[in-house]
Amino acid sequence: MISYKIQIMEQQYVKLMKQCIELAKSGFGSVSPNPLVGCVVLNSNGEIISTGYHAKYGENHAERDALLKLDDARGCTLVVNLEPCSHYGKTPPCADLIIEKGIKTVVYGMRDVNSLVAGNGLKKLQDAGIEVIGPVLEDECKKLNEVFIKNHVKKQTFVALKTATTIDGKIATSNGDSKWITSENARAKVREIRAMYDAILTSSSTVIADNPTMEHKCKIILDRELKTDTNHHNIYKNGKIFVFNALKDGKDNNIIYIKTPVTDNKLKIDFVVEKLYSSGIMSVLVEAGGILNGSFLPYVDKLYHFTAPKILSDNSGKSCFGGKSIEKISDCINLEYEKTELYPPDILNIYNKSF
Repeated sequence: MISYKIQIMEQQYVKLMKQCIELAKSGFGSVSPNPLVGCVVLNSNGEIISTGYHAKYGENHAERDALLKLDDARGCTLVVNLEPCSHYGKTPPCADLIIEKGIKTVVYGMRDVNSLVAGNGLKKLQDAGIEVIGPVLEDECKKLNEVFIKNHVKKQTFVALKTATTIDGKIATSNGDSKWITSENARAKVREIRAMYDAILTSSSTVIADNPTMEHKCKIILDRELKTDTNHHNIYKNGKIFVFNALKDGKDNNIIYIKTPVTDNKLKIDFVVEKLYSSGIMSVLVEAGGILNGSFLPYVDKLYHFTAPKILSDNSGKSCFGGKSIEKISDCINLEYEKTELYPPDILNIYNKSF
């Protein structure tokens, strides 16, 4: 009988943790460099009496958002996908508020990888006599905050890459025509993906060939010889722009020029990635042509690959990845499959780094 009750309770915690994860996703694109966090509060009867999430960097964390909606939280259970913080930042420690409010039990999804917390939040709760249960759905919680984890564990920017191809792997015809390979359904999803990341990155070749606007608050252009035209090309019309180039440093209104080392007539990608992190850009989505895509592959953490049900059947058509020649299949870059999503008539396959 006891084991049955425990099983029912565990199932409930899993369900509630999934709700926390969904709540946390509402903060995509707004909380960086903070993590995505959602919270659910239950009364002693197991009824949800409050929810919260971290909506914007500098504003209340999820636990504070949920608890400040309640006059009385004594004896309640709090479920949250990330260990409550124990330090002062933009807001006071969530662990302190949980103790102050008289919460009886805290169920958490994963420990915080931030060295300022890293178990200290859970210890503070336990020392105050609060029952701590977890981790619950730890893998899912880590996946939700993969950007935050890489930032704190490796001190590096999280790099994602998006490409869209025909079935035979082409992103454009031999003369550069590429509009449109995928449908409006897929392109709407791309706009959602862009919003998840701090910045989007492309090449001067893509800017010149396609003249995209790439709506985003922060855009990055790799333009070695400064060939793009700030007065003509749409990408310069809004947002903060970083231009990595071989010629100059400086700032011109919303445009920041960063002089970059060159190797084999190409800007050094490792310098670019390191500079992004030191500039406070915690995540970036690469959208470019095959040459730059290929150059970024060693740095990519996640790949979004859209495939349209089209065959170009043109040997000189442009491929989604360029780079060194490979003679053996065993030398291919290997990916870890995450999931497939359908945006009819197109398919999105998402992969994680395994190389």
